[in-house]
Amino acid sequence: MLRCLDMDEPDTAAILPGDVLTATDEETHDYGDHKHEAEVASTGFVRPPFRVTCPVSVEPVLFLSMFSLALQAPLSTQYLWDRISEDLGYNGSKRSGCSNGSVPPDPLQTEVEILTAHWNLYISLGGFSVGLFVVPLLGSWSDLAGRRPILILPNIGLALQAVVYLVVMYLKLPVGYFLVGRLLSGLSGDFNAILAGCFAYVADTSDRKSRTIRVAILEACLGLSGMLASIIGGQWRQAQGYINPFWLVLATNLASALYAYLFVRESVVPDPSAKLLTSCHYKAIWHLFSKGGSTSDAGGTFHRCKLWLYMLCFFLVVTVHFGSRELYVLFELSSPLCWGSALIGYGSAAQNLAYLSSLLGLKIMQRCLEDSWVALVGLVSNVIGLVVFSVADTTQLMFTGYGLCFLFMAATPVLRSKLSKLVGQSEQGALFASVACVESLCFLVGSGLFNSLYPATLHFMKGFPFLFAANILFIPAGIIG
Repeated sequence: MLRCLDMDEPDTAAILPGDVLTATDEETHDYGDHKHEAEVASTGFVRPPFRVTCPVSVEPVLFLSMFSLALQAPLSTQYLWDRISEDLGYNGSKRSGCSNGSVPPDPLQTEVEILTAHWNLYISLGGFSVGLFVVPLLGSWSDLAGRRPILILPNIGLALQAVVYLVVMYLKLPVGYFLVGRLLSGLSGDFNAILAGCFAYVADTSDRKSRTIRVAILEACLGLSGMLASIIGGQWRQAQGYINPFWLVLATNLASALYAYLFVRESVVPDPSAKLLTSCHYKAIWHLFSKGGSTSDAGGTFHRCKLWLYMLCFFLVVTVHFGSRELYVLFELSSPLCWGSALIGYGSAAQNLAYLSSLLGLKIMQRCLEDSWVALVGLVSNVIGLVVFSVADTTQLMFTGYGLCFLFMAATPVLRSKLSKLVGQSEQGALFASVACVESLCFLVGSGLFNSLYPATLHFMKGFPFLFAANILFIPAGIIG
């Protein structure tokens, strides 16, 4: 069934008997049903070449993809810094100590900082602008063509980006070519398409009761892989430079694509006639948010409002996460904390460990609390931790804040799960593609807002951005409550 021809699924429900629709739904989303896979033309994207007896899911795909991204992001920024410093003749290094303000800043270092920040912005905006059009297209297409293509194609695009970066490093090409690699990755969907595919796959293969914990496991994979990459990347760069770590980035992306191709079974019955380049996929997303999707008839306007309000909650929570994360290192480097690289590494590890503690806490709390209460507990943990950060003037107090944030990631899997339960099974890809685009927007808004707020408020309260973030979280808490 092409969504171009059937934009209103309630019409179908009015024509077909209920038992026929139920049977069709069960056949379409039965994860272990090989009969339907056999009915579809056996292309490389439809089914893996190897049949595995043990359950195989998408957690390794997300883990490997996030590992490559977390390894690559800080290294590319440092490479930009070094290349721009070399081009401008600046032979100093970025100071990580504390300054009492008596020593004026080096104007050449300031120019290097500005150019590095600008190139980072150009590269990020290039990937975001392309992905903003490609990710919804791929996500909605996956509802018809299957999830496996959007697990494989974006990893190939990320591998091509790593190849371009390696060529730039080997040949000492201008750093502007980094933008070419970023655009190639954006055209294939980038990491956001992998996020959308993995969460949609979990929604396909889980029931409503277990969906929240399955989503939380995926988010824990993000934290664990990020922590591992941050530990490996810095030490490896100091020992061997940039090129060898980027070979690992390339290998990791190819391994993720190969795993998805060889082992991950399709969770959606693919439609051989589904087309990728058609406006119908954008219309499907418009239908999802303007009409509330195919399940909106029962709830009417209230159902559509819930979809928008949960998306607003997600936007605010993730914006706070990204924005405050941008400030932790700046806050820790400067007076009165004056942390070195070792303490900053420990702080980053403590922050990433919260992904695992949130997963454990969510699993325990689900035994006695509804999902909404779990999300509220996670928001309370985040608010308390941010308030402590805002007044932290000692190392002990800073780590106390990290400890109090041990459940701060419990809210986002609940919000993803609630959004998933509001739409039909045939709309999960479109939904999570939209969520992935919102997540990219959160990064841009959070980074811009908090990086502007921090220097503007230094003269009266250094930790004010954290206090501001804590107040923002009262909005999603009120909506959920």
